[in-house]
Amino acid sequence: MKIFVVSDTHGSTREFINKVNSLEKPDLIIHLGDYIEDGVKIEEKMGVKTVIVKGNGDYFHSEYNEDEILNINGKTIFVTHGHNYGVRYSIDNLFYKAKEVNADLVLFGHTHVSTFFEEDGIMIMNPGSASMPRGFNRKKTFGVIEIGKKISGSIVEID
Repeated sequence: MKIFVVSDTHGSTREFINKVNSLEKPDLIIHLGDYIEDGVKIEEKMGVKTVIVKGNGDYFHSEYNEDEILNINGKTIFVTHGHNYGVRYSIDNLFYKAKEVNADLVLFGHTHVSTFFEEDGIMIMNPGSASMPRGFNRKKTFGVIEIGKKISGSIVEID
């Protein structure tokens, strides 16, 4: 299963949608918050089911959860924006929550800085921001996850 992971679009989806329209269509899109309206727009424009969690900029959207746990192809995926776990300072709280829910994969945003690594058997991805990147690289990015017998993925730059 192929999943596109996007976060922190902050009202700007055009570049992300243009980029992913040039790629093979995913089976699922996950929007990690800031802004929920963008996740809805992406789902409508792409015609692909989109799981959306709310971020710190989405406080008026009580119809969405801040965290979700998905089970895909026998893998447990913990999905969150990350602000409730202090991810700007450390991923420790996020990591311990992932351990608590027996996650195989954690997807989070909030920092606008992309990362993808494995820690103690848990894959951890922040796709960065598709509209307002931060950090050294300052490239607009999103993530691609492939779930089969194993989980693999990459960070993709948006031109």
